[in-house]
Amino acid sequence: MEPQQIRDGYLVKRGTVLNSWKALWVVLSEDGVEFYKKKTDRSPKGMIPLKGATLISPCQDFGKRMLVFKITTEKKQDHFFQASHVEERECWVKDIKRAITCLQGGRKFARKSTRRSIRLPEKINLTELYTLMKDQDDGVKELKLEQENRVFNHCFTGATVVEWLVSKEKARNRPEALMLATGLLNEGFLQPAGDLSKEGAESGEQSAFLDQTIALYYFADSGFFCEGYSSDEDVLLKEEFRGNIVKQGCLLKQGHKRKNWKVRKFILRDDPAYMHYYDPTKGDDPLGSIHLRGSVVTAVEYVPDAKKYDIDGDLFEIITSDETHYFLQAATVEERKEWIQAIQAVSKSGK
Repeated sequence: MEPQQIRDGYLVKRGTVLNSWKALWVVLSEDGVEFYKKKTDRSPKGMIPLKGATLISPCQDFGKRMLVFKITTEKKQDHFFQASHVEERECWVKDIKRAITCLQGGRKFARKSTRRSIRLPEKINLTELYTLMKDQDDGVKELKLEQENRVFNHCFTGATVVEWLVSKEKARNRPEALMLATGLLNEGFLQPAGDLSKEGAESGEQSAFLDQTIALYYFADSGFFCEGYSSDEDVLLKEEFRGNIVKQGCLLKQGHKRKNWKVRKFILRDDPAYMHYYDPTKGDDPLGSIHLRGSVVTAVEYVPDAKKYDIDGDLFEIITSDETHYFLQAATVEERKEWIQAIQAVSKSGK
């Protein structure tokens, strides 16, 4: 039986021979991590077995590379991966750790079933509850909170969530509200932001939501980002540009001159309405930006010269107000839909 595929996407990997960093298509299965030069390749460049492996995150072996995690195999071979943002790294780390734990215990990988594990009533609709929590007027307020020399933007405390659930009569008491919050955490609607909440989320088989004023969380699709001290410089890292981060991640982008395709890290902000793109293998200096105010974005099935580079599917096009065309490829149809919706919203409301 084929191993279950758990997660895939672009990550930057450090080479084992030349020590250079390159963006690769990475696939996590129940028993290993495969990496490919391109998403369309059928044969992987390599495979990392997870049986007996250990994982360290964050890995601070590389100075200013702050989104690195390390997998060490049973044979003591180190493999370093870098994500495009904190939330992406945490999702990879969480799934890899669970795969390693399942292999150690001889169990099949399975995402947590919230209803079975915490006896959540069938009448509870977590999706509807999450929508109510995000209501700008009557929901849980997103704040900028400082903790341990770090500033957490667009987050809230565990105690705030529990109090909101009780005050809105979604739960009769704090223990019942805590059960609902745990369900939201396990289903991925809420994400842990600080060290304390992450420890709770990674403890045991069941992620624990903490009803505490020092446990921080954020909405999964919010503009959350953290400013903190770097590992090698005693200075506060500031956001390079104004505006809330609406969406971020890696996409394939077609070059304007050579028409070749390269993986780029994109950060979409709402005010001003810009989408900056970076080389994910290098530093934080942007390669360029797309001004989205008044732009048009659509899904496309054909891009000139794309077939020559074996690029097909999940494509979309941005046409700016000055009629510059940008062609991009997402990892999946769903991701393309999310990017298009986010860009459309920003192009209408941003400056």
